[in-house]
Amino acid sequence: MPRRKPRSDRHVGRARSGGAPLRDVFGRSEPGPDGDEMYAVRTIPAARATKTYRCPGCDHAIGPGVAHIVAWPSYAGEADRRHWHRGCWNGRLTRKVTRRWS
Repeated sequence: MPRRKPRSDRHVGRARSGGAPLRDVFGRSEPGPDGDEMYAVRTIPAARATKTYRCPGCDHAIGPGVAHIVAWPSYAGEADRRHWHRGCWNGRLTRKVTRRWS
């Protein structure tokens, strides 16, 4: 299959033809596990997942090569980020967090 030609609107910092800015380099903002405060959220593809992390949603390991979500409170720095399974992050508002954030 031939490679796709890169599109010019994929570059961060440029506006699309409709004038809407692209996502910033830190990802997107979503409500956190408590539902009140906003969290910065990044998607980590499987090719970039090189270490083992512990998911605060289910307390199971996220192994190397597993795509997952990284989230941290918007008011805090990236030092407070936590690695979540996609399913655990998507279900964070309907069940409680098994691990403490601190």
